[in-house]
Amino acid sequence: MWLLGVLTSLDLKTLLVFFFVFLLIADFLKNRKAATFPPGPFGLPFIGNLMSVDGKHPHIYFSKLAEKYGNVFSVRFGSETSVFVTSYKMVKEALVTQAENFVDRPFSSMATRFYHGPTNGLFMSNGEKWKKQRRFALSTLRTFGLGKNTMEQCIREEIRHLQEEIESEKGQLFTPTGLFNNAVSNIVCQLVMGKRFHYNDHDFHVMIKYLSEVLRLEGTVWGLIYDAFPSLMKHLPGPHNNMFKYFDNLRDFLDLEIKMHKKDLDRNNPRDYIDSFLIEMEKHENSDLGFTEANLAYCSLDLFLAGTETTSTTLMWALVYLIKHPDVQVKVQQEIDRVIGQNRLPSMADRPNLPYTDAVIHEIQRIGNVIPLNGLRIAAKDTTLGGYFIPKGTSLMPMLTSVLFDKNEWETPDTFNPGHFLDADGKFVKKEAFLPFSAGKRVCLGEGLARMELFLFLVGLLQKFSFSVPEGVELSTEGITGTTRVPHPYKVYARVR
Repeated sequence: MWLLGVLTSLDLKTLLVFFFVFLLIADFLKNRKAATFPPGPFGLPFIGNLMSVDGKHPHIYFSKLAEKYGNVFSVRFGSETSVFVTSYKMVKEALVTQAENFVDRPFSSMATRFYHGPTNGLFMSNGEKWKKQRRFALSTLRTFGLGKNTMEQCIREEIRHLQEEIESEKGQLFTPTGLFNNAVSNIVCQLVMGKRFHYNDHDFHVMIKYLSEVLRLEGTVWGLIYDAFPSLMKHLPGPHNNMFKYFDNLRDFLDLEIKMHKKDLDRNNPRDYIDSFLIEMEKHENSDLGFTEANLAYCSLDLFLAGTETTSTTLMWALVYLIKHPDVQVKVQQEIDRVIGQNRLPSMADRPNLPYTDAVIHEIQRIGNVIPLNGLRIAAKDTTLGGYFIPKGTSLMPMLTSVLFDKNEWETPDTFNPGHFLDADGKFVKKEAFLPFSAGKRVCLGEGLARMELFLFLVGLLQKFSFSVPEGVELSTEGITGTTRVPHPYKVYARVR
């Protein structure tokens, strides 16, 4: 009563100052951390470190913080503080050694708006629902060829289509992005939807464009700001609105595919992931494990997203580095000619006999750094990392960039060097710090497919063509960073060998 009486006697200006000071004190008390919590940069009241993040390349900002604060540090976004983990050893500690503790995703307002719920889809679901959906997706995709000879044959057939499309350019300058996206996406589309799309399919090209834009925007500062202030941002104009619009369009695209599958579904002869999911739904009518038609669209969309962008982007980076290092391109082609020749399409059985080619592909994945950060995790219980206390409920970001460029693991981390994956005798060598697909229980479920695609597609391309750019043109390795890191647009010549 005394405080109320004092407040009513104050003028408006004094009252506003009092209220602002009160908010500052409340913000400080809420966000102060124990001395044992990972250190980090000073954050402004209410917004934290949002204004400091590099808008073009957020992972570079976080890498600089690691140099200053060590391999475990904290960054505040709005009212939430996340812990970043860097270096191969610390990322392995979090994702492998403490896999059970850091397996779930934290709540995300952005993801909740994407998926119309906090735990839908394959990427953002948690607990038993996530385990069941991941197991079902893996077993179903294996049924339809994942990791088998039938999948290899499917990719080999797509190589022929891709080669024909490139050959139709008749040696003129062209942009390979759309062709690579189409070719790679056709593989996952055959697993998920039982069909491939023609390279001239305009509607499919639009869907792939939406896919790329969603991944770009959600990985920028706009994504961070939306998650920090969702109640405000959903009412404000800005690029962030496009990612939700595009995501809805992608979901509509999958919804249409599901409706078409339902019309001619044969329960005794499922054709793909969508058919198998529809059949499985009938066994889980009263469960909460995600076997609903709405979640089928989101799970299918996650597979479509994951199975298209990263592999096609890696192929785009491959051309960048092979053109910038023509001696490497020639050496790969010489090895291919010696082992396979120029007439027979490559097979996975050829890989052990192509050690230099295998090393080049791995080095492209490493230095291409297609996924600079990772998916956020949340601590299921109190723990320690790098000597710091991580309370239950803390969001954790394991940075893949820091692993792929770890100075303690790579001889020349900032230089394109296929020798990272070769021994003194020229034999291929596996590296534990090669984690482009992440690690632990949330490791990319399509890793095996992506490895197969990268090897077969790239060998098939270099077997048939030599790639170059006009004289005086210098391809950039800077990249455009979102959720994925893609090369700046470019055009190439493809000369038939």
